[in-house]
Amino acid sequence: MSDAQGYDPKRSRVNDDTMADFIRGTVTGDVTEVPGIGPAAAKKLADGEGDEKVTNTYQLIGKFLMLKGPDDADNKVESMEHCEKFWYWLQDKGISAHRSAIVKAVACKVNGLFPGVYDPDLYDDDDE
Repeated sequence: MSDAQGYDPKRSRVNDDTMADFIRGTVTGDVTEVPGIGPAAAKKLADGEGDEKVTNTYQLIGKFLMLKGPDDADNKVESMEHCEKFWYWLQDKGISAHRSAIVKAVACKVNGLFPGVYDPDLYDDDDE
């Protein structure tokens, strides 16, 4: 088995129906509504000071959007880099399970609001 690090949507272990319900549903603010986030992950996200403390879904989506940059003349943060940055931020917060599921859920949800933020086709393998 590969020890590859970083975001890989194929490592998401969330049921397709659960993911679809979240993507289509209304955001309530309860961070555990995000597929892959349970009570232990919610506690880890809430640890920290100031802007590092994430206590609701809106803040989590905001953190995802903040990681979309910074852009400059030589580099624009595109979908794959953006998802990687969020995956590693979750890792830094101590989230050790379901990181790819969380990234996928938030990225897909946000892509419904801002089409083009997430491109799942970038992760398709030609040999599958």
